[in-house]
Parts: sequence; C-alpha cells; structure tokens
Amino acid sequence: MRIVLDAMGSDAGATPLVEGAVIAAKRLGCDILLTGKQHTLKRFLRHFRYTGSHIEVAPCSQTVGMGDNPTDSLQLRDSSIAVAARVVREGQADALVSAGNTGATLAHCLTSWGRLKGISRPGIATLMPTPKRPCLLLDVGANVDCKPKNLLDFALMGSVYAREILGRPNPKVGLLSVGAERTKGNALTLSAYTLLESSHLNFVGNIEGEQFFAGEVDVLVCDGFVGNVVLKACEAAAKMIMGGVKGAMKKSVFSLAGALLVAPSIRRFRKTIDHSEYGGAPLLGLRGICIIAHGASSPKAVANAIRAAMQAARHNLNAKISAEAERVCEEIGSAPAAAAQG
Repeated sequence: MRIVLDAMGSDAGATPLVEGAVIAAKRLGCDILLTGKQHTLKRFLRHFRYTGSHIEVAPCSQTVGMGDNPTDSLQLRDSSIAVAARVVREGQADALVSAGNTGATLAHCLTSWGRLKGISRPGIATLMPTPKRPCLLLDVGANVDCKPKNLLDFALMGSVYAREILGRPNPKVGLLSVGAERTKGNALTLSAYTLLESSHLNFVGNIEGEQFFAGEVDVLVCDGFVGNVVLKACEAAAKMIMGGVKGAMKKSVFSLAGALLVAPSIRRFRKTIDHSEYGGAPLLGLRGICIIAHGASSPKAVANAIRAAMQAARHNLNAKISAEAERVCEEIGSAPAAAAQG
C-alpha cells in the first residue's frame, strides 16, 4: 500500500503534514510519497528524526495556496497537488491525501482521473458525530448547484462507503430538507425524493434540521451549498460549546473542583466531536481514491487521513461504487453512460 500526500498545502505549511506522515509510516506500515519542495520536506524529515525507508519525496517546484483560484491552479502542472494526482493516475500510488485548497484538489483530481462510470458528479463526504454513531453527510462543498440525479449519486456513493468502510450492512439514507413530509422542500429535494424512493437504496425519507444529530440515518444527502454551511456551522458550534464549558469551569474554586469529577466525561465528549479523530473527508465518484483533510489538520488528523485512504483502497471502493451506480441507473431507466452526462 502506497499513499501520496500533498505535503505543501495546509494552513500551517508542511510541518504537521510531514509529522503526520511519520506517525502513519510507523504505526500503519504503509509507504508514503510526499509531494512538495524537496529541500523543505527532507529538512522536516530530519527534524522529526525519521530515518526509515517508508517515506520518499517526489520533488515539485510549485504550490497552490488556499486563496488561489481552482481553475487557474490547473496551469501549475508542477504543483504538489498536480504531481500527487498524476502519481495516482500513473499507478504509482493507491490513494491521495491533501489538506490543501479543496477546490484545487477537486479540479486536479477530476481533470487527471475523470469520473466513475455512471456518476454524474463527485461529492465530498464527511462524518458528523451523533449520540449513536457518526453519520456520513454529503455533499459538503464540491457542488454548490445540484440536480436531482446528483443527490441520488451522493446517496448511492454514501451507502457504499457506509457499508464497506463503516461496517453498516444496510445503511439508512435520509434527504436533508425543511420538513419530514415528502411534500416539503424545494424543487431539488422534491425531485430527488422521487428518485431516491424508486431506487433499491434504504431510503427513509426527509430529515429535518432538528433531527440532524439524532443519529436516525447512516447517510444524509444534500447539495454542496447547504452541506458546506451545515459543516462550518457545526464546527463553529463545537468550538463555542467547548470554550463555554472551559470558561464555566474556571469561574470559581467550586467549579474547578467539579471539573475534576467530570473531566473524563468531557474528554470523551471532546473526542466525539474532534474532526482529527476521523482524519478527512473522502472525495467520492472519481477514478481514484482521494481523502481531503482539514486545512488546519494536526499531525494526528493527517495520520488518520492516511489511514482512511488505506481503508478505501483496500476495500476496492471505486469498483463497488461503479457496480452500484450501474444498478441504480437501470432502476431509474437510464444507461450509465447517459447518466454520466447528466
């Protein structure tokens, strides 16, 4: 198993990425190829005292910044993300991990790899914590404008991921909407409801915002505009809650004493909502495995993202998504090739 890591794109530069790669190489036993500026990456490997043979460097001369236009970044053919995508396309690595510019990552992977047969658009999925078990939400930003077929594709890709990677035998699929009744929603969700209902997927209907964290479904689908707003709002809410709890604990001697008693429970809760525990978000629907890590990923998060990439590659995820897409296309009365044009 060999994973290629875009080592130049995160908010904090190469430091947490290289350290995360070192952790993964030691714990997971995989080979890792770092793409980036050779001198910088080798200096960091020396800094973290890595002398093993599982990490190599693929040198490149360009980088894509977080604020760069994704389309314009395609002109940077020797950037760390361009080289990483090319390495996977040429069969030199099994999967790609990037904590860089999400739009640029999507653009390079889509251009270099292409879509899976039967999939109209790729989607980004992320695990959201619930009191029961994490729920897979997609799309969270790859497509701000969607058609009903796109939401159906997100549902089938999420179902395969939940079944193969999360171990959910018959994943429940929900459609994020403004009401539980099938007549509630906008034109997109109403049409998507009909498609989902006609498929073999375990579709359980609309899920309202107040049901979001109830853990009633394994996969929840929406367009990328809504999904990205939900994701960032939840991240901000989690930070606010944990900050409020810390502040309340420090107000008096009595609250500090009480904090010692509940500290184990708070640590467990914090672990539940910590994105670094989940590693990264799979970019589904392309002819290659890509895990998109948070731009502010810690070394632990980077190592977990590499682990997620290994899992997807081991389970032959893309072949199973393609098979599911063909079946769904037959159910809705269109051939896979025609659906891919939608």
